[in-house]
Amino acid sequence: MALRAVFDAAVAAADPRQVLPAHLPERPRGRTVVVGAGKSAAVMAEAVEAAWDGPVEGVVVTRDGHAVPTRSIAVLSASHPVPDPRSEAAARRILAAVQGLGPDDLVLALISGGGSALMALPAPGLTLAHKQAVNRALLHSGATIHEMNCVRKHLSAIKGGRLAAAAHPARVVTLAISDVPGDDPAVIASGPTVPDPTGFADARALIDRYGIEVPAEIAAHLDRAEEETPKPGDARLAGAEYRMIATPQMALAAAAAKARALGLAPLILGDAIEGESAVLGTVMAGIARGCRAHGTPARPPCLLLSGGETTVTIKGAAGRGGRNTTFLLALALALKGEPRVWAIAGDTDGIDGTEDAAGAIITPDTLARARSAGLDPATVLACHDSYGLFAALGDLVVTGPTLTNVNDIRAVLVA
Repeated sequence: MALRAVFDAAVAAADPRQVLPAHLPERPRGRTVVVGAGKSAAVMAEAVEAAWDGPVEGVVVTRDGHAVPTRSIAVLSASHPVPDPRSEAAARRILAAVQGLGPDDLVLALISGGGSALMALPAPGLTLAHKQAVNRALLHSGATIHEMNCVRKHLSAIKGGRLAAAAHPARVVTLAISDVPGDDPAVIASGPTVPDPTGFADARALIDRYGIEVPAEIAAHLDRAEEETPKPGDARLAGAEYRMIATPQMALAAAAAKARALGLAPLILGDAIEGESAVLGTVMAGIARGCRAHGTPARPPCLLLSGGETTVTIKGAAGRGGRNTTFLLALALALKGEPRVWAIAGDTDGIDGTEDAAGAIITPDTLARARSAGLDPATVLACHDSYGLFAALGDLVVTGPTLTNVNDIRAVLVA
């Protein structure tokens, strides 16, 4: 199917094995220490070992099921999206790996989406349990990834530039795969190697805005506002470099090229779209109708492409559903069986939320087939059980772990 081919092209464009070698820095006079965290950390480490001219050492942490064999760089696994004790142990090992280095040494930091949870070292006076409680609340609050990571940085001893500060005076070069709208280095994995423009007051304001009840120790820590994260201009981070090796826009460009090869006119609507998944589904249905009725913003046959990271605000009991399947079910409901409109949406890491599918596909008869199967699509959407509906229809997109992550890719085909 054309939609699946387009999605696969987007994922392939972010494969670290293909894109990382061109971004490697020159070999230092001293040691080369590799550290990293994220869903792509292990395969990035593998790519470094394959391309690096000289000895290399270090440690990275990735999500369970995302490890690959390496020679000299240790690969650890931990939990995502909520950190576990292995996340804390990995963060301690990573911090220890950059201690005692000199100006002739190089720290190569491999950062990708998921790193914030996988490398979780509580700030002094806090425990992992404290961070887990806040993390779970943030994931269900509707907060954006920018907002969640602002809070995470101010509960951490390694994020928000603290890792790079610990490596000083070694040279730090970060190779990053962006999974955040806008590709802000301070947000990707909570920016462990870049200055943090946010402060404790910002984190506290977000906790209050979303009505999140936090442990007393967390509240006291935010109120004390001690030991701020390194800010722009901090001398310890002055020589740090940041190189983006894969981004959502790069993946969308690859998807567009594939669409053109298939005879479709692609239109990239944006790589940084945020907001509620269900709301975006309704909006996208209106855009698709505009294409069919008026030839705007694109004339059929066309493919409407978008990237970014939407959110799903959980209210009450919830079934199994991620942001991409939620978007698709809302899109199908808004289209009401509109003919000649199909869509795919999926997370490029292969996991939509916490389930085992990247996303799903809808067709003009999705609603009719669901009702024939005894499912009420509107009720399913309200109960956040979109995964269950698409599983019942056989319309899930299952890729397995892709070992990369440039966020979500959505493609709406209007014929």
